[in-house]
Amino acid sequence: MIKAATAIERVDKASALSTHRFKYYDFMMAAFVTILICSNLIGAAKLVQFSEWKIFGWQAGVFGAGILFFPLSYVLGDVLTEVYGYARARRVVWAGFAAVLFMAFMAWVVVAMPPAPGWKGQAAYEQVFGLTWRIVLASVIAFWAGELSNAFVMARMKVWSSGKHLWQRTIGSTIVGQGVDSLLFYPIAFLGIWTPSQVVTVLITNYLLKVLWEAVLTPVTYRVVGALKRAEGVDVYDAETEFTPFSIKS
Repeated sequence: MIKAATAIERVDKASALSTHRFKYYDFMMAAFVTILICSNLIGAAKLVQFSEWKIFGWQAGVFGAGILFFPLSYVLGDVLTEVYGYARARRVVWAGFAAVLFMAFMAWVVVAMPPAPGWKGQAAYEQVFGLTWRIVLASVIAFWAGELSNAFVMARMKVWSSGKHLWQRTIGSTIVGQGVDSLLFYPIAFLGIWTPSQVVTVLITNYLLKVLWEAVLTPVTYRVVGALKRAEGVDVYDAETEFTPFSIKS
């Protein structure tokens, strides 16, 4: 249970947070990285179909299985940026980037190791965990660019709006971040493996569903953000933040 602090202090300078002790930042980072790894490892490459709906020839009922859980990383990214600021959200993105690379390396090593005599699971193991270089490359590039775009838009809109209308920031940042993510991931990972029409269909469907997920989860985002701000006792505004993506400084 998140325990509330007595007051919320507005903070515009990153230096003012140098001695502040955050209570739940590490838990949020762990949740973010966990969702990221699971959604990339388990759901990224599977196509599912829940209906045969077609809109102007576009098969709207086909989408990637990871859509059910991956958008939660963007929700957490919004929460991290809103509560802790761009710099700490950027640090979490880099942690997720490193985690995905290690996941890919471990999968490659384990699959490549020779199976013991009599063990019959190698083919299934290769099919499930034999990540191709294209999927790994697409995942890390799309994730890094999409999440940092999401955090940047979220942080800048907060300053521009003086902290008002959180729903505009969460949905607006998701439209940009998920757009960047989808436009990079699906062509890099699957063009030439899936047909062009499948790539376009899944890209558009997943993008729209991700944005819809963000809108549906907006009430939850409001509650989590409010509870964390009260618990941490600060409300961070990135008025003087250096927005370079190539840093892990918080």
